[in-house]
Amino acid sequence: RKQELVDKMVTLPKTIRTYSPKLKKHTIHRVSQYKKGKESSLAQGRRRYDRKQSGYGGQTKPIFRKKAKVTKKIVLRLECTESKVKRLRTLKRSKTIIFEDRKRK
Repeated sequence: RKQELVDKMVTLPKTIRTYSPKLKKHTIHRVSQYKKGKESSLAQGRRRYDRKQSGYGGQTKPIFRKKAKVTKKIVLRLECTESKVKRLRTLKRSKTIIFEDRKRK
């Protein structure tokens, strides 16, 4: 049942015309897939975790092992070609995503 909600593949154009909040009008946006950045070793949570892990006593926090989801939701990164402002937009779940050049007829 749930499998029907998940698409195998999504094809998207490399550019779309959508609303730009800064310019308050529709403009052409470059579309790319959002990727998570590198985790900072100086973040408070990382420092706290490393401090707790140091010394004797083994693993102190639970390691998540019961993975239930097969896919992740697609997050698009939209960059306005005029103002260079970047926004994120979430789509439905899918296994793969393909960007293609769409030619207007």
